[in-house]
Amino acid sequence: MKELVVNLNTGLHGDLAVPGDKSISHRSVILSSISEGTSHIHHFLASDDCISTINAFREMGVNIDLDGDELTVEGVGLHGLKAPQTKLDMGNSGTTTRLLSGLLAAQKFTTNLIGDDSLSKRPMKRVSEPLSMMGASIETTDGHLPMTINPGHIKAVKYELPMASAQVKSAIILAALSADEDSVIIEPQVTRDHTETMLNQFGNNVIERAGNEITVHHQPKLTAQDFNVPGDISSAAFFLVAATLVPKSHIVLKNVGINPTRTGILDVLIQMGANIKLLNQTNGSEPTADIEVTYTPELKPIDVTEESIPLMIDELPLVALLASRADGHSTITGAEELRFKETDRIKTVVEELRKIGIHIEELPDGFSIDGSNDWQVVDSSLDSHGDHRIGMTLAVAALLLDVDVQLKGEDAISISYPQFFDHLQHLSD
Repeated sequence: MKELVVNLNTGLHGDLAVPGDKSISHRSVILSSISEGTSHIHHFLASDDCISTINAFREMGVNIDLDGDELTVEGVGLHGLKAPQTKLDMGNSGTTTRLLSGLLAAQKFTTNLIGDDSLSKRPMKRVSEPLSMMGASIETTDGHLPMTINPGHIKAVKYELPMASAQVKSAIILAALSADEDSVIIEPQVTRDHTETMLNQFGNNVIERAGNEITVHHQPKLTAQDFNVPGDISSAAFFLVAATLVPKSHIVLKNVGINPTRTGILDVLIQMGANIKLLNQTNGSEPTADIEVTYTPELKPIDVTEESIPLMIDELPLVALLASRADGHSTITGAEELRFKETDRIKTVVEELRKIGIHIEELPDGFSIDGSNDWQVVDSSLDSHGDHRIGMTLAVAALLLDVDVQLKGEDAISISYPQFFDHLQHLSD
């Protein structure tokens, strides 16, 4: 159990380079492995989740060398993976599981996917059902892991996603690469597009988009790449919120990815009146910027609705924390997907934030929050519930308390951000 000690009389200050983007790091391993040639990936996120992806491809015959945040992958081509000699352990990584399900559905060998207790409770029918429509042969355990993927002949598909999910979309895309014809995927709302962007970097016009409709060209030739992973805006978000809320703070987060399918947290901060500036912007396939944040003493309340949820699904616990300091009543709705993350994040956020005196109510698909600066701590023992983003959100909340608190389950934070507490300390010194 980690002590979260209050010692921030001068606020947060300084520059910080947050770790590489988790979504892009996962995909860099996947696409490098099925490309031809040797890829060099810089600023890779060596978190527990991303290591799960690396280990899976090593088990399937891909030579991968990780040195700090530098990754070298010797690709085997689209059809060069080998049958693993053991079950593939997904750890806690839903991204690894769902994306690999699509890729493995097109292989000529059987794979067995397992995961930890938390991952084994997360729904997998959302990927197994559309993949089965494409000809995949997938056996789940009552819709969950363990999951067995048998050889199948993948057919082209025109599929309309019933929900906005980048992971499901990406699974279908990766399966469609091996189909007999081009496939079409229709999204109800645009979700993070790293898979599409990176495929077009590794291949020539693999993906075409027209509005919410995505065309996947089959049997592409993918060629190894040398590229930098931008800083993860989902990791940067914790410090964006902390510096906004903690008096006297002024920080600059360097080289953060600002892909427009991921910047919902920036939109919320700006709508609420936070003092945010984007500096040194680049406009590559994955745009980046330095983000300057200064303490904002008064924030406006906000109503977040379903249409904007896909742009900030991972940051919604932080949005709830922001709203708890706003001047008025805020709501977050259309976010039922939070119930199917590492924890039921709706239930867990409400349970934990109430411990520190925040006025928050659970809705079926989100939260109702009455903002206040007068929090009265009723329980100083906080719990991540094994959820990395809940743990970091509570650590940020602790900065605003006038008593010391304890955080149980802080080890879960290494799933996405192993250096989190070191970086928090850096900005506090």
